[in-house]
Order: sequence, then structure tokens, then C-alpha cells
Amino acid sequence: MPERPLPRPAVTRRIPLAIGAVVIGAAIGFAGVYGIGGLKRNAPGDPACRSAVDLARKLAPLAHGEVAALTMATAPLRLPDLAFEDADGKPKKLSDWHGRTVLVNLWATWCVPCRKEMPALEGLQTKLGGPDFEVVAVNIDTRDPEKPKNFLKEAKLTRLGYFSDQKAKVFQDLKAIGRALGMPTSVLVDGQGCEIATIAGPAEWDSDDAIKLITAAIKPVAAGF
Repeated sequence: MPERPLPRPAVTRRIPLAIGAVVIGAAIGFAGVYGIGGLKRNAPGDPACRSAVDLARKLAPLAHGEVAALTMATAPLRLPDLAFEDADGKPKKLSDWHGRTVLVNLWATWCVPCRKEMPALEGLQTKLGGPDFEVVAVNIDTRDPEKPKNFLKEAKLTRLGYFSDQKAKVFQDLKAIGRALGMPTSVLVDGQGCEIATIAGPAEWDSDDAIKLITAAIKPVAAGF
């Protein structure tokens, strides 16, 4: 009786590979919503932002505790001049904060971690907001423009300025340079519009750890840097 040919190994490997692809795909989809996973460091460098990288290196020892998830800048990067609107519908750009340290935060009412993070952002603005620093929290709800306003009002978050981008282009602009994986996303930016640090996910921004790090970012000389 003739021998039966053995099955080819390639066939037997297809099932586990397919299962692995599904699992990986599900993980990526989950990360896209909740900001889980590491940030891509594939953005182009800008030599004018080398001082921000030097500052990030000096601040790195302070990125612990409640802000341990911060990814410090390792390559000079100037952020796109993000465009959005203020509470009156007037156009604003990131460059409007030239000369000030800024924490750019992207949030939405459909994002549970975003809603939970907002009081901490309010606390940070209350403690450090002024001529040298501001929390610029940009809402990216794309449907009902009154919903995020009502959320802030009901939560009595009155110290944060209201900024919005109903086309969510700010998210796409940050995603294009590897600085937005999901929501919420926050980027600490120096007065030249250069990245100091980025975090994918929420943080306790009004904690002692966060206040100490951001204070040092605002006035590095006073902090001994």
C-alpha cells in the first residue's frame, strides 16, 4: 500500500498565527480607546528643541509616583501648531501660548478615564496656573457641543479654560507624530512649543509628584537645573 504524504508544516501553523493576530488586534483596539501601551518615538527632530530634551533629561528623576508613566522626550520635537477654538468659538493655536509652559490635554465626555482625570487637571491649574503656566485641555467631542460644557459645569470645574475641536484634528495631528495612542493624552510643552514629556492615559496632576515635576519644568533655574 503506498504511503500517505505527510501534511505540510505551513498548514499546521496557520491556526495559531491567525489566533495571535486576533489577540494582538484586540489589544491594539483597546489601547486606541484607553491610551494603553508605549508611545512611538518616531517623530522628526527639530534642533531648536534640544534644550527641551536637556530639560527632560534633568526632570526624569522626578517622573515617579503619580507621574511615573510620563515618557520623557529623548529627541528634539516641536509639536504641530495645534488649532482649536475657545469657549467663544474663536480660533486658538498652541503658538498663542508662546513663552509659557503648557500641559496640553485631550479629553472627551465618552472617555471614562478622561472624566475622572478632569478634577486633577483643575487642581493643577488652580495651584500653578498663571503667567508662566497653563493647562490647555482640549475637548474632542464631535457631536453635541453643549455636552462637554455641561459636564464641566455640573462637575464645578471652573478654573480650566474651555477649548474644543469638534473635528478631533488635534488628536490626529498628535497621532501622526506618535504622541497620541488613545484618550486621554497629555503633552508637557515648553515655551517654544517643544515636547518635554508625554503620557498616554490619566494621571493625578494635582498630586505632590506632579506639582514638583511641573514646577521644575516651569522654573528649571530655581529648581537647580
